[in-house]
Amino acid sequence: MSLPTDTPTPQASRVRRFGRTQRWVHRTTAALMGVCVLTAACLYVPQLAELVGRRELVVRVHEWAGLALPVPVLAGLASRAFRADLRFLNRFGPHDRVWLRAALRRDKRTASRPAGKFNAGQKLYAAWIAGATLVMLGTGLLMWFTHLTPIQWRTSATFVHDWLALTVGIVLGGHIGMALGDPEARRGLRTGKVSREWAEREHPLWRP
Repeated sequence: MSLPTDTPTPQASRVRRFGRTQRWVHRTTAALMGVCVLTAACLYVPQLAELVGRRELVVRVHEWAGLALPVPVLAGLASRAFRADLRFLNRFGPHDRVWLRAALRRDKRTASRPAGKFNAGQKLYAAWIAGATLVMLGTGLLMWFTHLTPIQWRTSATFVHDWLALTVGIVLGGHIGMALGDPEARRGLRTGKVSREWAEREHPLWRP
């Protein structure tokens, strides 16, 4: 009989999934993204703006958190293990297309969703959030340094920034929801190790 998900697994049956650097990058990026989302909500939702007040301070915190958002990833590039994970995330193979077709069909059978260290959904999310972060950073800079660009650029940047921010919030909500539904995946990001049973079931092509 398999162990319940929340039951501690014996150390011998656990495998290393993430090192210290990967976990630090994830936590720091998540914290900065959380600050950006919360401060954005306080700027755009009237009820929150009235509750928090101090708009100028909220704007400054939002700006500096946004500027710092790429820093954890850039610092993580010094780690060989982190660079290896980025290569895994950046490569799509035939098994990833099989995984995506199964996901679109809502086929949850393990055999129909082959995955390496990262599945196709995680790869797509990583690529999308990285691109969105760069666009948010660029449009945010255009909005910040208003004297450097024409008003048409600033208006377009504000439009893109605001609507992309809403999309980021929705996607992050989905990401958090999926994480809440998989305690073992969260444990892997918290401790660096996962159960061998989970690894073989969810990532059968991964060879730790």
